[in-house]
Amino acid sequence: MIDLQSIGYLLAGIGGTYLVFSFLREQIDTYKLRHIPTIGPKGLLSSYFGRFQFVKRAKDMLQEGYERYPGGLFKIRTLDQWIVIVTNDNMIHDIRKAPENMMSFDFATRESFQQDHTMGKTVYLHPHHVDVVRTTLTRNIAARFSDVQDEIASAFGDEIPPDAEWKPYPALNTVMRIICRTTNRLFVGLPVCRDPDYINLNIEHTILVFKSAFLINIFPSALHQIIGPLLSPLPASLKRARKHLAKMIEDRMEKDDQYGRDWDDRPNDFISWVLDEIPQEKQKELRNVEDILLRVLHTNIGAIHTTSMAFTNILYHLAIQSPEILDILRNEMESAIDQYGWTKDAMSHMRRTDSFMKEVARMVGTNGTVVERMAMKDFTFSDGTTLPAGSRVAVPGFVLQRDENRYQDADKFKPFRFYDMDRDAAGLTEDAESTWTGSIKHQMTTPSPNYFFFGTGKHACPGRFFAVNELKTLVAHTLLHYDIKLEGDPKSVPAPVWLIRDISPDANIRVMFRKRQRLKE
Repeated sequence: MIDLQSIGYLLAGIGGTYLVFSFLREQIDTYKLRHIPTIGPKGLLSSYFGRFQFVKRAKDMLQEGYERYPGGLFKIRTLDQWIVIVTNDNMIHDIRKAPENMMSFDFATRESFQQDHTMGKTVYLHPHHVDVVRTTLTRNIAARFSDVQDEIASAFGDEIPPDAEWKPYPALNTVMRIICRTTNRLFVGLPVCRDPDYINLNIEHTILVFKSAFLINIFPSALHQIIGPLLSPLPASLKRARKHLAKMIEDRMEKDDQYGRDWDDRPNDFISWVLDEIPQEKQKELRNVEDILLRVLHTNIGAIHTTSMAFTNILYHLAIQSPEILDILRNEMESAIDQYGWTKDAMSHMRRTDSFMKEVARMVGTNGTVVERMAMKDFTFSDGTTLPAGSRVAVPGFVLQRDENRYQDADKFKPFRFYDMDRDAAGLTEDAESTWTGSIKHQMTTPSPNYFFFGTGKHACPGRFFAVNELKTLVAHTLLHYDIKLEGDPKSVPAPVWLIRDISPDANIRVMFRKRQRLKE
């Protein structure tokens, strides 16, 4: 019989062997990238143990690299591996146009979010729900807009009841609940989208996915298959989701089998769209309750996280604006709604609102690095620099979007920066503004070499058109029904919180709301 001491020696031996193997592999990876300049520790031992520097100093390290190697590239040691940061526009274009089998978005995302364990393999092996978001959801924005606007009004009424007196609300938590309800009005409809447990499920699952991925990535990759299942939020989340949606999905599939896809009163929602998009040859494998639940949970992660971060940051900026800026925005909103009603067309005519939102995204964003890819083969940039297969590469979105060479007064918040850029490019006079519909070049949905909030190329966020329309509706509802300010009435925007390269609005900040004193009837 093996005693505890022997087991201890065995485990210590295994652990020691692994540490040696991990260290040697680290040195091999470092050697392969020796031609790339390093930010942070670069010695044999210091770089191995210096990986934790990036957890607390990501912003400073990215800024240092951007300034020391302008128009070039550099590498930083993260928790799990080296990441090569690209700042040159031509190199960024090389990444954008590279095929998936050369520079893979899917593999980079799979590793960053530990998708095998946090989201389920099926969502990236068979990503037809992404096509649903990119095409079907986008095509249905106008048709379902009244439902979105109705849910926003209802959610605000429940979460922030209009009151003549100023009242404080925890901004990020309140926003997440409103956006979860709004998004799921399209995904699963009434009454489920308003169920408190369903709302909590999606918010908690979103948070747990990011936490679990972070914790798994702390461990060496060889241990992920052991640690991943232990930290996975999926089993518990699926169990809760099944209580809310299983019968709905089963009934939907049963009616589809009986009547086809055009039966009367078939809901025009995400569940129907996903069922319609399942490839014919995969019907037996993927047409089941659990697979649909995984896709609902997965799509909620992106919808809740990005939109909640963006709207909270927008609120923080709105709360410190002068009455003159708020009047300009409100007048634009009232004019568009008077002419087009609460519709998608009205949102498209809120060009200054779009500019305000895009400027917030430029100033803050949600990630210090964007456009992350994994080199699937040795990859040579147009300048001749070669990265070995397995290299992770990214663009320093946060510091790039604050570059004085890209934006005049880049560190200054200019609410109508992009509106003015669009107007100037069109050679517009003030008299012509009222009939001007604008171009898409400087709109929030349009990626560019200087703006990466929604990514770039074919992997640009598939839900960005819905997200921007939702954000505009949220902003319009806020300004037309409430006065807002930050608690304590400071005149500067609260500093965002960095965790490694993720950027979040400070969750401790409270925003004061009261019923708008000059609400237009």
